[in-house]
Amino acid sequence: MKRKIMFVSSTGGHLTELLQLESIFQNYDYSLITEKSKANKKLKSKYKNVDFLLYGTKDHKLSYPFKLLINCFLSVFLYFKYQPDYIITTGAHTAGPICCIARIFGSKVIYIETFANITTKTITGTLFYKLHIANLFIVQWSTMKKLYPKATYGGWCF
Repeated sequence: MKRKIMFVSSTGGHLTELLQLESIFQNYDYSLITEKSKANKKLKSKYKNVDFLLYGTKDHKLSYPFKLLINCFLSVFLYFKYQPDYIITTGAHTAGPICCIARIFGSKVIYIETFANITTKTITGTLFYKLHIANLFIVQWSTMKKLYPKATYGGWCF
């Protein structure tokens, strides 16, 4: 029986990074969770078990808290729908609720800090690192080990 892996990220660059792991998808019973957008609709025809959370960024100060709350409820549903053994994520905000739920219910979380940051921490990375949400915290640049000393340097996804 294949291990269940859930790949989670927000849309855009984070999703682009996560999809660099596509070559390992077929080795697992996988699901892919990202934000719903026009650009992401095509994912359903290319991958199996694709689900969407609401798209929202912290830049939309009025609607973001409500979308985040709805995404928390959707994350609970999706977690129990797929019951993953592992979650692999490149962030950002979309990944937070489902990874917290995973840790509570015993799934392992692998967090890959974004390729875009070479010398500065991300908000999601900082929270995952300080709160020990990730069982394995991977950085893509060796310079990031100065900021996250206990991280594993994994090299680039690209």
